[in-house]
Amino acid sequence: LLNVSISTVSSADWRSASPTQGFLIFLLGKKARTFDLDAIFEQTRRTAIERSQHEPIFVCLTDYLFTLSDGFSCLFRQKDDSESDASSDSEVIGPPIPSQSAAQEQEDDELVGPPLPPGYTGSTADSDDEDEDTQDDDDDNPVKKIPDTHEITLQHGTKTVSALALDPSGARLVTGGYDYDVRFWDFAGMDQALQAFRSLQPCECHQIKTLQYSITGDVILVISGSAQAKVLDRDGFNVMECIKGDQYIVDMANTKGHTAMLNCGDWHPKMKEEFMTCSNDGTVRTWDVKSEKTHKSVFKPRSFQGKKVVPTCCTYSRDGKLIAAGCQDGSIQIWDRNLSVHTKFHCRQAHTPGSDTSCLAFSYDGTTLASRGGDDTLKTWDIRNFRKPVHVATGLTNYFSMTDCCFSPDDKLLVTGTSVRKDEGSGKLVFFDRLSFQRVYDIEVTNASVVRCLWHPKLNQIMAGTANGLVKVYYDPVKSHRGAKLCVVKSKRKEKHAETLTQDYIITPHALPMFREARQRSTRKQLEKDRLDPRKSHKPEPPVSGPGRGGRVAAHGGTLSSFIVKNIALDKTDDSNPREAILRHAKEAMENPYWVAPAYKKTQPEPMFAEESEEDEEAEKEPEWKKRKI
Repeated sequence: LLNVSISTVSSADWRSASPTQGFLIFLLGKKARTFDLDAIFEQTRRTAIERSQHEPIFVCLTDYLFTLSDGFSCLFRQKDDSESDASSDSEVIGPPIPSQSAAQEQEDDELVGPPLPPGYTGSTADSDDEDEDTQDDDDDNPVKKIPDTHEITLQHGTKTVSALALDPSGARLVTGGYDYDVRFWDFAGMDQALQAFRSLQPCECHQIKTLQYSITGDVILVISGSAQAKVLDRDGFNVMECIKGDQYIVDMANTKGHTAMLNCGDWHPKMKEEFMTCSNDGTVRTWDVKSEKTHKSVFKPRSFQGKKVVPTCCTYSRDGKLIAAGCQDGSIQIWDRNLSVHTKFHCRQAHTPGSDTSCLAFSYDGTTLASRGGDDTLKTWDIRNFRKPVHVATGLTNYFSMTDCCFSPDDKLLVTGTSVRKDEGSGKLVFFDRLSFQRVYDIEVTNASVVRCLWHPKLNQIMAGTANGLVKVYYDPVKSHRGAKLCVVKSKRKEKHAETLTQDYIITPHALPMFREARQRSTRKQLEKDRLDPRKSHKPEPPVSGPGRGGRVAAHGGTLSSFIVKNIALDKTDDSNPREAILRHAKEAMENPYWVAPAYKKTQPEPMFAEESEEDEEAEKEPEWKKRKI
C-alpha cells in the first residue's frame, strides 16, 4: 500500500469537473488518504476492455491517460465528509456501470460498433442489405461504370484525327492527323479555352498513323507514312530516327530498316527502350531506342503459299512475350518474341481476305485478343484456342485503316468506333459486353466517322478521335479522376490589351492606310503591267550604244564621273574583220617601211612568186562570204 496525499472534495465538485480538472485537483490535494494503487490500474484495465466491446479499438496514449484520469476521479467521490471513512471499504472502485436494460444489453452484445443514438428508429440490418444490393448491382452492371455524363471537345484541325495517345499518368494528351500535325495538350495547364500548348510536324508531309507513349511516359513513338519511325521526347524534340533500309535487296531480313511506308507501331509493355513497327515491305521489326542504326529482330508474315504478306497492324501481349500482327490477306499471325522464324499461333481466315485488319488489342488478363477488321466486324479470340473466334459482331462500318478497339479498365467491356459517310449519320462509340458480346451501349459522338478510341485506366475517361478533326473527351465528375476535370473548372485567361499611347508621335503621312494606293481587284491587269515592267518581269537590259564598257555606261551625263567615263573608260573593242584591219595599213607599210622591213633589207631574199593558174583566178572571183566560210 502507498500513501498518497489528496484533497477531500465534494462529490458535486467531482461531477461538475472535467476528467482533466479532476486529475489536477487530485494532484493539488492536501488531506491524505490510503488506497491500493494496483487495484486502480486493474480496474482501469477492466474498464477499457468493457468499452472495447462496444466501440472500435483505436488505442492511443491520450485515450489511456483520459481513462486513467476517469478512474482517479471516480475513486475519490464522497457523499459526506463524515461517511467517507466508514464507506471507503465498500465504495465501488472505477467508473460507474452505465444503466441499461437487459434487452438492450442483449442487442448490444449482438451489434458490432458504437451504440445507437437515442430516438433512432429503423432496421439497421434492412438498410445494410439494401446498400449491399445496390452496390452489387452497380458492380455487376458494367454499363453504369461508363463515364459519359460530361464531355469536352478539343479542336485538332479540320482533317481526320488518325492518332491518339495519353501518357501513363494521364496528364498529357497527344493527337496526330492527316494534316501532318502533332499537337500536345496538357490538362493541368489548359483552361476553358482548350488550346494545345504545342503543335509541330515531325515527319514533314507524311500523315501520322500512330502515336504512343512509352511505359515511363518520357518518350513518344511517332509512326507516319514514311519508312522511318521517330521517337520524340515529352516536349516534341527528336530523340532518334530509325534508319531506312536498302530497297534493292530482295531479302528484307538483310536490310537494316524498313523500305516502304509504315502502318503501325507499339511499345513493349515491360521494356521501356524497345518498340515495334510494321511496314508495307512485308516485315515486322523490333527496335532499341539506343541503337538507331539497325533493328533488333525481323518477323516476316507469310501467306498459305509462303508468299510475302503486308502487315497492317501489330501489337505486344500484356506480358510482352508475344507479338501479334494482322495482315492484308485477313490472317492473324502471332510469334514468340524470342523466336522470329515460325509463328506460335496462326489463323488463316480471321477476316475477309483483302480487307485491312485495322487493330489488334489484348485484354488486361492477357487471355483474350480483340481484332477490328476492315470487313465491318469485331471479333474476340481465346489465345489458348486460336482456331476460331469466340464471339463475332457484324455491321460495324469501317472506312479507315486505323480504326481501333480497346478494353475497359475492368476488362468487362469492349469498345470500338463506327464510320459513316459524309452527311449520312453520326459516328458512334459502341460498347460490347465481353462475356455475352451483347451490344449494351452506344454514344453518338459527332456527324463524322469515329476513327480512334481510348479508355484510360487511371483517369477512367474515354477519348475519341473523329474524321472532322475533333477529339471528344468523355468523363464523369464522380467516377473519373483528374484529366479533363482539371481544365473545365478554370476560367479563360483575360487577353492582355495593348497600352495606349501617352504622348503624340509624328507618323509619316504616306505610311498611313489612307495614302496607300488601292489594290486592284483584277489580277489579270496587274500581271500585264508587271510583264511590261522590266524589273518585275526580270527582262535583261539592252546594251547601251556609245562610250562605255559592255554597254553599261550612258552616252550622256553632266557629272564628273560620267565625264571621266566618256573620255577614259572608252570601249575600244573592234568588232571588224581582223584581215581587213591589217590590210588597211599595207599600202602605208610598203611605201614607208619603218619597223620590220628595214631590219631585213640587206639579207631579205627577193620574192619569187609562181604564176597564177586559172583555178586561182576563179577563186579570186568568188565572193568574199564564200572565202570566209571556207
